[in-house]
Amino acid sequence: MRLILVRHPAPQVSSGICYGRSDVAVAPEEREKVLASLRHSLPPNIPIYTSPLLRCADLAQQLAEDLPASTLHIDARLAELDFGNWEMLSWETIPRAEIDAWAADMAHYRPGGGENVLDMTARILAFLHDLLREQHAEAILICHAGTIRLLCALQRGLSLEETAALAASSAHKIGYGAAMTVIFDD
Repeated sequence: MRLILVRHPAPQVSSGICYGRSDVAVAPEEREKVLASLRHSLPPNIPIYTSPLLRCADLAQQLAEDLPASTLHIDARLAELDFGNWEMLSWETIPRAEIDAWAADMAHYRPGGGENVLDMTARILAFLHDLLREQHAEAILICHAGTIRLLCALQRGLSLEETAALAASSAHKIGYGAAMTVIFDD
């Protein structure tokens, strides 16, 4: 299966703010900029799956309307990592000891008491298994940088723990509105 992974447009959040699972909006001009770059590069007639968070769902809804016969599916498993009580805090105000503890064990530590990367890996893998069972030749996923890093790591066929550790330690930057393609064998 060919998956076209698209990161959401830049959200309306100040630089340096932790906003994983927070539902933050995107300025209309940012959404339009990303739509303009995607409209003619994405294939029609394939399913679109999206995180329910506004920064993804709004873009996915517009793409589903623009691409002939494309169907839209909202799936909470595609959401970004839940940073618990770190959400919407400045990274500078989060106690250094907590950030260091997370950096020491990114796969297992629960930043802000939220979700750990291992749990996020399990939900992304469950989504992927369900998607592969649907036997589409290709699909578009509108999601988050963390979700994209995990999907890329899952291609390697590693254990859940190894996949979580690989994705958590990945320095791969994914630009807002960026699209990439990954292939999964059924």
